Amino acid sequence: MAELRVDRINTFYGLSHILFDVSLEVEQGELVVLLGRNGAGKTTTMVSIMGLNPPKSGSIEYRGQQINGLPPYRIARMGIGFVPEDRKIFPDLTVAANLDVARRKDRNQASRWTLKRIYELFPVLEKFAQHRGGTLSGGEQQMLTIARTLMGDPDLLLLDEPSE
Repeated sequence: MAELRVDRINTFYGLSHILFDVSLEVEQGELVVLLGRNGAGKTTTMVSIMGLNPPKSGSIEYRGQQINGLPPYRIARMGIGFVPEDRKIFPDLTVAANLDVARRKDRNQASRWTLKRIYELFPVLEKFAQHRGGTLSGGEQQMLTIARTLMGDPDLLLLDEPSE
């Protein structure tokens, strides 16, 4: 069974039909990349999966459970992390606070992602731990966004333009 199965979804922004019968499957441990020109629907596919702009038709299953219509926070709690293209950090919070706010606290097991592990992966974030997120460069903010998503301890990670 696929970890994630998207089957013939159709998503709209208002009256504009953006995704036409998009289907894909992601197996556990697999890396899948969506390629295409600007406006091809890469971001819309991800926001549809996350429930931020749910599809009008088709189905999305995660680990065999249909997630269409679930609110985004429930999809995230199921183990799907999303790194948006536009970062969406908390500019007035410190780097450390941005990471802490996303820490997964409702699981019985220990998180795979600790501050120590995040700082090993992104040493610049440790250096700027007490700086406000809004003072970081664009690339540093992108690192913070990825790190913040990892602090939620996702099993599946959706990255939209991670190197932007």
